[in-house]
Amino acid sequence: MKKDYYDILGVPRHATQEEIKKAYRRLALKYHPDRNPGDEKAAERFKEISEAYEVLSDPQKRAIYDAQGHRGLHDTGYRGFTDVEDIFSAFSDLFEEFLGGFGGFSRTRARERRPQKGADLSYDISLELEDILRGKEIELQVERNETCKACKGSGLAPGASPQYCPTCKGRGYIVHSEGFFRLSTTCPTCKGLGTFISDPCPQCKGTGKEHVVRTLKIKIPPGVDDGSVIRVPGEGEGGLYGGPPGDLYIRIHLRDHDIFQRQGKDLWLTVTVPVSEAILGGEIEVPTLEGDLEVKIPPGIQPGETLVLEGHGLPEYGGHRRGNLILKIQVEIPKKITKRQEELIREFGQIEAEKKKGLFKRLWNSMKQGNS
Repeated sequence: MKKDYYDILGVPRHATQEEIKKAYRRLALKYHPDRNPGDEKAAERFKEISEAYEVLSDPQKRAIYDAQGHRGLHDTGYRGFTDVEDIFSAFSDLFEEFLGGFGGFSRTRARERRPQKGADLSYDISLELEDILRGKEIELQVERNETCKACKGSGLAPGASPQYCPTCKGRGYIVHSEGFFRLSTTCPTCKGLGTFISDPCPQCKGTGKEHVVRTLKIKIPPGVDDGSVIRVPGEGEGGLYGGPPGDLYIRIHLRDHDIFQRQGKDLWLTVTVPVSEAILGGEIEVPTLEGDLEVKIPPGIQPGETLVLEGHGLPEYGGHRRGNLILKIQVEIPKKITKRQEELIREFGQIEAEKKKGLFKRLWNSMKQGNS
């Protein structure tokens, strides 16, 4: 069970971005690997506070974390940092801002040209309820940067190798002295890598990537809900220096249906029946996602009552059970009637009045006998 990110940084949940940054600055200075050489506990603490800062300093990640916790971040593909070098790569500008002037320490080694996983991609798609019933295979046009096939992501021409950076002597940063302070900045020649490409790949011009548009066929399983996120491993952007590709995340949006309303696995449908059928009962034809269905209306059904058609709703996500189709009954009162209909209704009303009068009389007599 992961710790709460706010507790890790020691800030309240309503903390401002400036308060979060100050808290991270204080803890990063304390647990930075250069101040704690060989201390594995300090390194783990450094990764922990850096992960908390990465989430809480990003408004989108913070909103997901506040609403859904660690699980919500995991569902979007967020995995945190794997090692300290990932932190240095992610926050290089930040460390130069507030670590360079405090004792002059910085990263002890330049960023290596080691394998890096490609960026994740995210696409939104819209589906109908009918698509949710059985699932659907969609075709998606994905525009992305893939690993260059010619250089396999190295950015180097065939037979070439990275050159030692003469500006920073392979460290990836340069140090400026100002009185008692030393300020570290990313090397402008190698961009913090410690090496540079003097002979770039002619195919990708040294970037290690090539821009392509792919048509992907993706299966959407039955029962997905609005806002569900489906992960397609390895269909994101290509990695660098032999690293694996990122993942593709598809967010599902459901269009409103013209007839049905969805509540979880259940579907709701408002059905209007004539007043005669509401009184006497009968059969009506109702639509379902799989075609029309004959439904018996029991005699005496009241407006607002419901009839449940089991197994005619939607399947559950990842399961086999289906929800229900729930019919909400409305009774249709005619606005215009014939003279004969009026006579029959008046006669019906008189009979009902006599029935109520007789019932009231029996109750009254019963009460008198009880009191005597």
